Formats: sequence, structure tokens, C-alpha cells
Amino acid sequence: MNLQQLHYIVALDKLKNFSKAADACFITQATLSTMVKKLEEELDIVIFDRKTNPIITTDSGRNVIEEAKKVLLHSENLKQMASVLSGKIEGELRIGIIPTVASGLLYRIVPHLMAKYPKLKLFISEITTKNIIQQLKTGELDVGIVSTPLNNTDIEEEILYYEKLMVYGNKTTNKKYIIPKDIATQKIWLLEEGNCLRNQVLNVCTINAKKINNNLQFEPNSFETLISFVDKLNGLTLIPELYYMDLSADKKAKVIDFKAPVPVREISIIYHRPYAKQRLINVLATEIKELITPLLKTSKLKNKDMIIAKI
Repeated sequence: MNLQQLHYIVALDKLKNFSKAADACFITQATLSTMVKKLEEELDIVIFDRKTNPIITTDSGRNVIEEAKKVLLHSENLKQMASVLSGKIEGELRIGIIPTVASGLLYRIVPHLMAKYPKLKLFISEITTKNIIQQLKTGELDVGIVSTPLNNTDIEEEILYYEKLMVYGNKTTNKKYIIPKDIATQKIWLLEEGNCLRNQVLNVCTINAKKINNNLQFEPNSFETLISFVDKLNGLTLIPELYYMDLSADKKAKVIDFKAPVPVREISIIYHRPYAKQRLINVLATEIKELITPLLKTSKLKNKDMIIAKI
């Protein structure tokens, strides 16, 4: 038995297909099948039922998979601990990030990290907060970047930055600022269900999603589609500050700020059990803070002039 075989069975359990698991492990299907079979014979346990399509992990096999995940996690932690002791910033960091943060953050921070820490390998998944929390607990992710506060006692949070929420739409007023109650009577476009920014918009504007656009229900999963709908069908939506910074000049002209206290969203790095990855997590957090905070006008606001949007 070796760690590579454990990697193989974990991949096969996840993908439920020999061909896909072989591709994920960068080996041939024949090699994967042979190595899994040898492990089953060594343990005298049938881990997978190959008669079904997709394959099914047996009851005994599920126990083996869970133990294999623990062994692989401890192996990775040992590698990271050795890296920490040597004072080097290297190794792997598996990051989960929500889409509404990824669009404005990743292209700014990733090239910087790659240039500064060439031996650091980043594996980034763009997924929902719910899935990030789940994968942190199972050890599939090391760290998440999400909107907070989560109020989850199992998860540690470290605030990275605050970014203000801004109103985008075809202006019907010459006011310099807007207040939430001005929006409540307007046609509002929202991101899809399950997106934390959707909930923040509803909370900021104190409106009920069921009362919005009754004759057309459309919930996009990207800012680009959301903005396109507002441009073509009128109405309003809320966008975060980093996304605003990337808009063209003509689209920026359609944006209006909230009057103080300004609603902001709190963006944090979160983790479950950092163990030996703590130093890499600290490096990631520090680099994001130092690179992003100076870009945001929110960083110049006093606490009394902003209010954190609830999720």
C-alpha cells in the first residue's frame, strides 16, 4: 500500500468513473484499474462495485475511503510542517472562492502571488459559500474567501477588506446619493438563489424577493448578465466596489453611491483546521490586504459611516 494508491481510490470515489479518475490522476485507465485492484487484494476488501455505471463505493469501501482521506491529509500536513520549519513559502494551497468575489479579486492577486512565490501552487475553485464550508470540513479545501460574517462556530474568519455596494441602473434622478428606501419601489434585478450577494441586496433594500418582477423571473449567475439585463430592460441592481472599478466609463456613469452610512460587504478568509497550512494562509491574507485595501474608497470610511450588509 502507498499514498499514490490512496489518491487513486479517493479520486475514483469522487468521480465514479475509471476513465475520468484516470485523467484526473494523469495515468492510464489500465494503470488505475490495476493499482486499485492490488489495494483491494491487499486489504481483502472490495472497495468498488464495478458492475454498475457509474460505479458504486461499497459500504466497506466507504470506510476505507474516509480513512484514506485522513491519511492523505496528515501526509500533506507533514509536508507543510517541514516547509514551515525550513522558513520557505512553498507547497499547495487549495482555495475556494465565491463567484462575486472571484470576478474582481483573482486577476488582481493571482499574478502577484505567482511572481512573488514561484514555489507556491494554488488550486482555486469558484463555488458557493455552502460548498466551501462543506469542503473545508472534509479537508478538500484549505481555505475559503467569502462574504461574512457567517456566524458558524466551526469556521474561523479573518477579515480581508470591506467594499461598498453601489447602485447600477439607468438613472431617473440627478441626486448625488441614494438611500435604500428609494430602491424599494424600483424594479430590482438579483443574482440567482443561493448567492450571498442576492441576500445582501434584499437586506439592504428591505424588500421581499417574491415581490420583485412578478411577470418575469430571471436569476443570472454573473454580473455581466445582470448588467446586460439592467441595460436592456431598465431597473436597478447592486454591484460591489471592485467590480465597479472594472466597468467602462459609460457604465460607470450609471452608478450612484449610497448616502452614509454606506452598505458594505465584509470579505474574509475562512478556514476550519489550518494545522501546518496556517503560514500559507497568513501569507495569502496579508498579500490580499496589502494589495486590495489601498484600491478601495471604503478603506477611508470611518466605522460610523458604513454598515455591514447581512447575508
